[in-house]
Amino acid sequence: MNKSRLWKVLASCCLLSGLFLQNTSAQESQSVEPRAIVLKRNAQDAANIIGVRSTQSIPESRLAFKAMEQYTPTLERQLNAQGLKLGDPILLRIFKVPALLEVWVKKGNQYVLFKTYNICQFSGKLGPKLKNGDRQSPEGFYNVPASALNPKSSYYLSFNLGYPNEYDRFHGRTGSLLMVHGECASVGCYAMTNSRISEIYTLMYRAFKNGQKEVQVQAYPFALTDNNMRKMQRHSSYRFWLNLKEGYDLFATNHKMLTVTVDGTGKYRFRSN
Repeated sequence: MNKSRLWKVLASCCLLSGLFLQNTSAQESQSVEPRAIVLKRNAQDAANIIGVRSTQSIPESRLAFKAMEQYTPTLERQLNAQGLKLGDPILLRIFKVPALLEVWVKKGNQYVLFKTYNICQFSGKLGPKLKNGDRQSPEGFYNVPASALNPKSSYYLSFNLGYPNEYDRFHGRTGSLLMVHGECASVGCYAMTNSRISEIYTLMYRAFKNGQKEVQVQAYPFALTDNNMRKMQRHSSYRFWLNLKEGYDLFATNHKMLTVTVDGTGKYRFRSN
């Protein structure tokens, strides 16, 4: 076969392959029925994470890139004003009361508080998530890898907390698809609104792109100070919170990333990196 004929055959094959992929994607998108129920939308989010077609290790979408493009200039100015830069390692702290999410950015060998966002809505009451369907938002320590980012979320943009973690599984806690996402509606998740999740998502994405392997999320019922704990001694989750307080206090002391493990008795153990 001469070269001219060979190139024509290859071009035809490429064209057919492209059409096949387009048709397959269209069929997949048409096969997903509209989701009106929050729990079903969370399930769809998980499917979107798995279904992202990307040659990179971080899930991507046009929506995510558009959001990041919009919020990057503002974030860069705010970070630079604190001697930080976009792409530096980050960690997140969540407080159910008073409904805040903190972003901490690494500066030197410690983390500094960069920005605090209001949580628009979370589910349930104070205390950890115990079982599937209890409508509780999780409390505890979660490590979020780049693969947990969902740029095609039913709630604009989101990331999966990774519940149940090792501690949750040890104690027989059940449930899945617990997210931090956009909009302002949730069953078991933390809803941030679209503008806030766009900034948080951008900070996480750029940190992952710059080499961070996981973003630690420390989810607390409230600031676990000695004074607050004294007020909650009769709460059913008090013993659990005492264990969380060990990590809370260690981070408050040195502002360094925590290495979190679970011992043979099912307790969190902490040390600073």
